[in-house]
Amino acid sequence: MKQSPAPAGSSKTRKAKPKGLKAWLRRIGVRQVRMFCGLVLFTYLLSHFLNHALGNISPAALHAGVMWHLEIWQFLPVAILFYGSVTVHAGLGLWALYQRRQFRWKTLEPLQLILGLSVPLMIYSHVIVMRLGNVLYDQDRLYPQVLYNYFVASPSYRAWLMVAVMLIAWTHGCIGLYVWLRIKPAFRRAMPWLLAAAVLIPTLALLGFYQGGREVAREATSPQWQADNLAPANLGTPEQQQTLEAIGNGFLIFYLSLIALALIARAVRAIIERRGGMVRLTYDGEHSIRVPKGLTVLEATQRHNIPHASACGGRARCSTCRIRVLGDPAALPPPSPREAFVLASIGTGDDPSIRLACQLKPTQDLAFVPVFQPRNVAARKAARAARVGEERYLVSMFVDMRGSTKLAESRLPFDTVFIVNRFLGAVSRSVIACGGQPNQFVGDGMLALFGLTEAPREACHNAIRAVSTIAAAIDELNSFLGHDLPEPIRFGIGIHGGEVVLGEIGYRDNMVFTALGDSVNVASRLQDMTKSLGCETLLSDELRATAGLSEQALPTLELEIRGRTEPMLVCVVERAGDLAAVLNEDLVLA
Repeated sequence: MKQSPAPAGSSKTRKAKPKGLKAWLRRIGVRQVRMFCGLVLFTYLLSHFLNHALGNISPAALHAGVMWHLEIWQFLPVAILFYGSVTVHAGLGLWALYQRRQFRWKTLEPLQLILGLSVPLMIYSHVIVMRLGNVLYDQDRLYPQVLYNYFVASPSYRAWLMVAVMLIAWTHGCIGLYVWLRIKPAFRRAMPWLLAAAVLIPTLALLGFYQGGREVAREATSPQWQADNLAPANLGTPEQQQTLEAIGNGFLIFYLSLIALALIARAVRAIIERRGGMVRLTYDGEHSIRVPKGLTVLEATQRHNIPHASACGGRARCSTCRIRVLGDPAALPPPSPREAFVLASIGTGDDPSIRLACQLKPTQDLAFVPVFQPRNVAARKAARAARVGEERYLVSMFVDMRGSTKLAESRLPFDTVFIVNRFLGAVSRSVIACGGQPNQFVGDGMLALFGLTEAPREACHNAIRAVSTIAAAIDELNSFLGHDLPEPIRFGIGIHGGEVVLGEIGYRDNMVFTALGDSVNVASRLQDMTKSLGCETLLSDELRATAGLSEQALPTLELEIRGRTEPMLVCVVERAGDLAAVLNEDLVLA
């Protein structure tokens, strides 16, 4: 019997992901700590901006909002978390300046780092006057005093400086959220709403800040208002202000010294690494580069402008930068806990030749081949459009034409190709009509994907609906070609859904976008098993449940699937055309 070819997007059966507290701790690294601290700071910034926005209502609303704001953020456990996050996040920003050996200046990463390092320089005086003035001297500075300082007492550039720091801090936080969320499956659907919030919230905050300033400037002409809001209890004595200014100057010198120290340390490290020796990296047998020891493979390729896929920007949050090492992998440094976790999660933890380029720091000459390989501008544009490296739920459908080998024995090659193309065309039109996407053509078979633009439930339902549509299209084709065929065209369909990784496979300009994962393998195996079971369609019971069909809608059977350790419950459909009635009946019952 003709065996169905293995799908081009298939991979080895994925092993179970490590679970439990130990696995969770293995995922935590410097980037995860920095991200958590950044989320705490962004939450504070969000609440502060919403407080500013109340200035569009009235000064009373602004005052009431700041009282709630202080009540929350000065609560001792929250205050400890907040100030701890400030310290850790700032320290890790300086560490990133030192540790990062190569920046991709066409990406958001350098901009995010520069904005983050500039925030303390622009906001330190405001924070010292507001917080230390209250802690050391019990000064009661709230919106009236702050707005008076910016809009009345100080030169106008102070207000513009505050506007700049608000926008810089917000932009830094939004870039961080984007870098974190961009590989999440739901990000594309949420992106319009997040963009609207990212524009609307600072706009309302700046308008509220301006409206509050105007109101204070109007009221500040009243002697009574000045007596109530500009007393020494609010602003402090000249001696106290001088002390706070000295503390601010000391902080400025200290912070600038830390930045200078990080830059000096980078220069010293570069000298030491060059004296420590160089290693030669051979990329795909074509590019050969020499770099100092201590660089990761990804940093080395970026330094020499060699295209290398990396969906998460080298943060070990995906596996698109992974490489296959040529030669003996035993001489490589062992994987870090974070790298080991990522490799185990994609089922390659037992293969020492597969490593993450963003984590591997070779100590001797290394030859390797990238798994995902953007080779030119067109390929990189296609990868961005296809969101290479994204992990998401997709439904895989394999459709195979039966008897094509026997058909080819009795016909001219051109006639065989014509009939196969008509079959594949009928199947493709049916898939597209039901919201799917033809992905790969292997001989007389096809892989179709559902769920590239819709939710899992809708994708599963569309895939099941496509089966009956395919059956109708093949019946019509058989009627059209009946005079030219010894027997009607028959087919087999296998369907399964699950988490896959979108990627490109191939070589150079011959790259094919496809899905990689265990669910693709299962769909291929189910299609192959329709031959021995004498049915037209096999779909997993899990997919039936996700589609929302009742348990009684389709007969089930427990099967051993090649490549899986446990049997699987599948739904058997003897005639694919019968699924239309099943869908309609289940919809009526629902």
